[in-house]
Amino acid sequence: MRRISFESKDLSTFPHDIDSGYVKLLLDHEGELVRRTYTVRTFNPTTLTLDIDFVLHGDEGPASAWASTAKPGSTLDIMGPGPKKLVDFSADWFLMAGDITALPALSVNIEQLPADARGYLAIEIPTEEDKQSLPFPEAFEVHWVINPKASKEHFPLLEKIKEFKFLAGTPSMWVAGEFHSTRAIRRYLKQERGVQRGELYASSYWHIGLTEDRHKVKKAESQD
Repeated sequence: MRRISFESKDLSTFPHDIDSGYVKLLLDHEGELVRRTYTVRTFNPTTLTLDIDFVLHGDEGPASAWASTAKPGSTLDIMGPGPKKLVDFSADWFLMAGDITALPALSVNIEQLPADARGYLAIEIPTEEDKQSLPFPEAFEVHWVINPKASKEHFPLLEKIKEFKFLAGTPSMWVAGEFHSTRAIRRYLKQERGVQRGELYASSYWHIGLTEDRHKVKKAESQD
C-alpha cells in the first residue's frame, strides 16, 4: 500500500471532517477516461492536503499503475467527496472487518473509537508486511488475517468472525471488502446471528475479475 498526499489550492472548498468519505479519481486508461473510487484517508484543511492510500496490485490497473509511478509534481483530477460511512460510536460494542482495500476506512473508524470501546476487528491482508500500527482501544480484540489471494469460494475473514463471541448490549458492525466475502459475511451476521439492519453497514469495494464499472452493476443486482 502506498500513501500519496495531494496538495492544491483547489482543495480550499473541500469539506472538513470528511475522513473515510470517498472521492472519484479520473484516470487515463489506454486512451479512455475512467473513474476509480478511493477513500479519503485524511484531509487537512489548514495545509490543504488530502491523503489517499493506494493498494499496489501489480496488475497494471489504472489507479495502481498511476500510484506506483507518481512523484512530486504529478497531478490527478479528483471529484467529490461522497459521504462518510462510520460505525455508530454510541453503540455498546463493535465488530469491524475488511480486507486491505477497506483498511483506510477501517483506520478512520479505529482512530475515532472511544478509548474504552469493546469489540472485535478482523483485517485480511496479503502479507505480514501489510500490517499497520493503529491506535486500537485496549479492550479491542485485533486479528490480522493473512490471505495472499482472494477467492470466490474461500472466506478466511468470515471464518475468523465466526470465532467471535457476541457481547451484551447493542452492537455496531462495519464490513467492507471483496464482493463475495462481504456478501457471505453479511448473510452470516443477518441470517445466523440475527443482526438487525440498523446495526450493520456492509459494502463491497471490489469484485474478483471485474472492473469497477462492472462491479457496480453486480453490486446493484445483489439484493441480499
